[in-house]
Amino acid sequence: MTPAELSRTVLCSVRGAVEEQELSVPVPARIVVQPPPRPGCGDYASNVALQLAGPAGRPAREVAEILRKRLVGSAGIARVEIAGPGFLNFTLGDGAQIALVREVLAQGDGYGGSRAGQDPDAFGPVDGSPAGGAREAVIDEVLARIDAAAGPGGRRGGGRPALVPVPYDLATLIARLGSDEARWVLLRPAAHDPVRVPERPVQRESNPRFRVQYAYARVRALVRNAGELGFVSEPGEVGRPLTDGGSSSSPGERSAPTAQRTPQHPAPPAHSLQSLHALETLLATFPSVIEVAARLRAPDRVARHLEATADAFFRWHDLFPPLPVGEQKPLAVHRARLALAEAGGTVLANGLRLLGISAPEHL
Repeated sequence: MTPAELSRTVLCSVRGAVEEQELSVPVPARIVVQPPPRPGCGDYASNVALQLAGPAGRPAREVAEILRKRLVGSAGIARVEIAGPGFLNFTLGDGAQIALVREVLAQGDGYGGSRAGQDPDAFGPVDGSPAGGAREAVIDEVLARIDAAAGPGGRRGGGRPALVPVPYDLATLIARLGSDEARWVLLRPAAHDPVRVPERPVQRESNPRFRVQYAYARVRALVRNAGELGFVSEPGEVGRPLTDGGSSSSPGERSAPTAQRTPQHPAPPAHSLQSLHALETLLATFPSVIEVAARLRAPDRVARHLEATADAFFRWHDLFPPLPVGEQKPLAVHRARLALAEAGGTVLANGLRLLGISAPEHL
């Protein structure tokens, strides 16, 4: 279940409560669900009960309980809990990760929006001498792509916030940094932040643009290496992570249920599960990031999301290696990990194309 699907499910529960007169409130146009602020609070959270409490004239936790009862047992939702003053916390079912990966791979270059929005040639990159300033020209061009990708949910054709200018024209920046680095330098800061232009592009992991491109190139290398080993990706359970001691448990094993964990089947380290959940969440929320970037006229939201996705991919990759090691034969868990890696590569490539930055197969 993606965040958009969960949002629609929660919206249906509100509509049902209103139709059956459990609540007397206007039905909102949309409901926001997002990752919870702290680990251990489920997969997603929503403050919809707090928003409806005032119009309903009832305590937020009472509104939350009405919605919780309606949501329990919904397809794809394993658990619904009420936290704090009335937040709804959702834990998705075991198949949610598999369904997410399958959806990302099925949509391919359409994931996150229309293919027109992600076609690098649809609007023509502005690499010449624009009439306006360098930053304005690049951001306006990228916003046109983002609007096309967001579709009707995004704000199309609107203005953008005033930008802190840069004392360079675009041709000078490209000559100094190359097209990819120049565009990243202009797009990554928020509108009200100054642009810091480096002396030269840095091709190492301290450079977030390089990390994003390197993460995508690493995914493509994994796919090539898997092909040489004779297997392809298949969405499924990704198995157990490497232990803190650096050794891997049997890749065919799944984590034992809490009640069955023994010294032979210990619980995976919390940071291991967090790395997996962080990557899955970033993949799932990519379409909503595109919508927010369109609505707020903020392409920096896309750049930051790609940066976070690349960093999460590397953390996950180190704990859930997609390729067999040594004499190990490829197993189902390797196919599943490769599929998750490919889904990450899809998001990285789609986001880079939206920004007009290349997604290299090799680095």
